[in-house]
Amino acid sequence: MKILFLCTGNSCRSQMAEGWARVLKSDSIDACSAGVEARGLDSRAVQAMTEVSVDISEHQSKRVDELSGLTFDVVITVCDNAREFCPVFPGKTRVIHVGFEDPPYLARFATTEEEAMEHYRHVRDQIKAFVETLPDSLSIQGG
Repeated sequence: MKILFLCTGNSCRSQMAEGWARVLKSDSIDACSAGVEARGLDSRAVQAMTEVSVDISEHQSKRVDELSGLTFDVVITVCDNAREFCPVFPGKTRVIHVGFEDPPYLARFATTEEEAMEHYRHVRDQIKAFVETLPDSLSIQGG
């Protein structure tokens, strides 16, 4: 099953989701991620994933329009902005929304790096829990 994880900037949440899917579900999911725009890879997201032995350091931040010509079975928007601005996908592509809080936004008032990282770890773990349900949970997800 080809799944695209879509977020606003393809810098954090969608990258984490792609990383988890590649590590946990490579036998059943061909995962990719993109953003409505490309903002570069978030170094804290890389760090949070490295802490659990998932290396996303070589991932590239990309815009969804860079993937034209590719087809996906499912597009999962992982933030509200991506859901709002999600492009139309051709054919039988299902688009579902499973929103996660934005770690950089949550960490904006952190007074220490450790405090900031706690937000990233929390969202990382939520995304992992969701990815662990794939692809079975897609048969019951709404659009």
